[in-house]
Amino acid sequence: MKAKYLKPIIFLACLLPLARLGWKAFSGGLGANPIQVITFSTGTWTLVFLLVTLAITPLRKLTKQYWLIQYRRMLGLFAFFYVCLHFTTYIWLDQFFDLHSVYKDIYKRPFITVGFTAFVLMIPLAVTSTRWAIRKLGKSWQTLHRLIYVVAVAGVIHFLWAVKLDKEVPEIYGAILGGLLLYRVATWWRERTSTAKPAGSRQPMTGRAVIAEEH
Repeated sequence: MKAKYLKPIIFLACLLPLARLGWKAFSGGLGANPIQVITFSTGTWTLVFLLVTLAITPLRKLTKQYWLIQYRRMLGLFAFFYVCLHFTTYIWLDQFFDLHSVYKDIYKRPFITVGFTAFVLMIPLAVTSTRWAIRKLGKSWQTLHRLIYVVAVAGVIHFLWAVKLDKEVPEIYGAILGGLLLYRVATWWRERTSTAKPAGSRQPMTGRAVIAEEH
């Protein structure tokens, strides 16, 4: 029931940053450097959606609201949607599709190198986000989608290096990402130490319990 009513609401909410940007463009509210405003906005929202996607797992476990997992894929795809807008703004409005200039930027400017790397790594994650891909790839799917951690780290570095003066905002995002990664390391360590217990100390599991543990 929650998914039925919340999903369209969350979907529309995810489009609000784009709608706000469109309204600013229509009403002349983008300021003296509209390309910079669009680039900053789309890049920031890409990072926000990445962090929210990564926050779903710890949030659902800590709050025991397991239904939250239903929205992780949608939020991840919105991160890809906004990074596509971010890259399109750069290659179209900033570089006017001058591929040679883009190549020079990627090669010579570290923050663009890191940002472009994050964008490229997000492509296979978006392409394999379907149920068909999950079934087809099996266990390899989970391994592939761990790239989201690399993408998020690269995104924070890209933001940090792109900002010349006030680095407070990217540092806040970096701190949030650090907390999310620490949670995952702590969870991995706890699971690793629990499975390292002597076999005799664990109760035998029924077939149903085995299936539950594997998932």
